[in-house]
Amino acid sequence: MSKGLIAVIAIFLILGFVGCGKYNGLVDKDETVKVKWANVESQYQRRADLIPNLVSTVKGAADFEKSTLTAVIEARAKATQTTISADQLTPENIAKFQGAQDQLSGSLSRLLVSVEQYPQLKANQNFLELQAQLEGTENRITVARNDFNTVVKDYNQEVRTFPTNLFAGVFGFAQKGYFTAAAGSEKAPSVKF
Repeated sequence: MSKGLIAVIAIFLILGFVGCGKYNGLVDKDETVKVKWANVESQYQRRADLIPNLVSTVKGAADFEKSTLTAVIEARAKATQTTISADQLTPENIAKFQGAQDQLSGSLSRLLVSVEQYPQLKANQNFLELQAQLEGTENRITVARNDFNTVVKDYNQEVRTFPTNLFAGVFGFAQKGYFTAAAGSEKAPSVKF
């Protein structure tokens, strides 16, 4: 065999090994993104499961504003219907998902602010426990979303970095979307009694 043929074979072998390593690295990062997305969905599901208990407690303890409760119930229904799979984490799909979740967050905020007008409800131990659970869930959602954004950054950086971007394009690894702040979240909400 000629030295030229050996060199060509050696280059193809090196590219093959590098390609396998890059592909396996992308698969690993993609799976990490999927796991973190599942964690986000799990925390949103936990919140959705707590809401009926919160609404029932509020209904039972106070003659409450029906429009506020209805808004929470409708927002919860919409939020639980808006789902995306880990394979569809485009910025547009995440924005739709986030929009439904933000609507539910807003309804819950209005519910909890309205509860301030009912001192007997605030003293109810069941309500206090549910409120603490809901607050803890919101914190868990924030942590899960931040963890998700961290692994998406790592994944997207890998997909866009040369020479991995060549292999990512060939094997169909596309960038994933991030969670972003809700529209208007830069303004503090005003609470009026």
